[in-house]
Amino acid sequence: MKRGFYTIMSAQFFSSLADNALFVAAVELLRTNGSASWQQAALVPMFALFYVVLAPFVGAFADALPKGRVMFISNAIKVVGCLMMLFGTHPLFAYAVVGLGAAAYSPAKYGILTELLPASQLVQANGWIEGLTIASIILGLLLGGQLVGPVVSAHLLAFDLPYIDTGIDTPAESAIMALVFVFLIAAWFNTRIPDTGVAMRPLPPKLLDLLPDFWQCNSRLWGDKLGQVSLATTTLFWGVSGNLKYIVLAWAAAALSYGTTKASALTGVVAIGTAVGAVLASMRMRLDASTRVIPMGIAMGLLLIVMNFIHNVWLAMPFLVLLGGLGGFLVVPMNALLQHRGHNLMGAGRSIAVQNFNEQACILALGAFYTLSTRFGLSAYGAITLFGLSVAGVMWLIRLRHCRNLRNYPGEMEQLYAATRQDHH
Repeated sequence: MKRGFYTIMSAQFFSSLADNALFVAAVELLRTNGSASWQQAALVPMFALFYVVLAPFVGAFADALPKGRVMFISNAIKVVGCLMMLFGTHPLFAYAVVGLGAAAYSPAKYGILTELLPASQLVQANGWIEGLTIASIILGLLLGGQLVGPVVSAHLLAFDLPYIDTGIDTPAESAIMALVFVFLIAAWFNTRIPDTGVAMRPLPPKLLDLLPDFWQCNSRLWGDKLGQVSLATTTLFWGVSGNLKYIVLAWAAAALSYGTTKASALTGVVAIGTAVGAVLASMRMRLDASTRVIPMGIAMGLLLIVMNFIHNVWLAMPFLVLLGGLGGFLVVPMNALLQHRGHNLMGAGRSIAVQNFNEQACILALGAFYTLSTRFGLSAYGAITLFGLSVAGVMWLIRLRHCRNLRNYPGEMEQLYAATRQDHH
């Protein structure tokens, strides 16, 4: 691997680490401020908001400037969001600004790999990114929990600037201030990313000109008999995963009487299970057999409901590993199938843009659904039950749609499966 690749990986690790730690700190900030529980749940859809709104434009923005500069600007936006959170802006609005930075960051971090590395190294490079991302999720959630915990926060709050009242008086605020420096470390690595020499493609004079092509690509992937099944499954999976980190926090508080520090460690356990499931799927699953994992999505939804009956941490930990493992085993083959169909239909770049849009829209929709459930007085147990039943029901509908495609379009489906077998070999 080129040296610049490891610089990109370092920047990605610190940026993702701070993103996940900031989520825990933001939850604690809202709790400290006495905000309603529905506002804590709303953090997830607020982070996804700009991913959805700006989906047709962020890819073009990433191609209009050197990718390292785009990533630097994105991390700078995240720092602004943190400072807004610290100095008076409502945490939900400030967290949406951090999500704006993340939305701009995503296409740049994947796009620069194709500019920097030969095609023969792309699979290995994506493996590095996914592995580091999972590691940063686990460590970020743990870091956030420790920063707002009594031991570390006491040391952070002991720092004082002479003659200056910073207004940082609570563990959550001191954690957010510490995370500003983690984002700055990521931004420093961004400045060290080499220029790949690839010609920039300037933004069109009218940004709205980007919309028709984006919607055409979206319709093409949803219209494909295998593309629609893989896109629906991965969209639902990431929608569930995006909200699961808050659901686990809420459940741990209700079922185990855990505070933010201990509960954040349990969310990391789910990520460990996802990593194990992903590795097993990569070893055992074939591309042409990927649709066989659809029933695991139904099982995920039903398992979410089982959480309500667990009140012991020693039962909770293996259960959460199993829950994450099912998700990891589900998403790897379906994601590979989606990349295969997207590449054949429209090219990898546009396919990733469509995938990001749908996944973040699902996070937004499911997050809003969970938030409204708690807003109108549903308990954590009731909201989890409703959420789990909805997930299982949607996955069942996806399975019905795939079975109907097999029954009504046997010739077309056989051709599509033949293409996946050829691609696998």
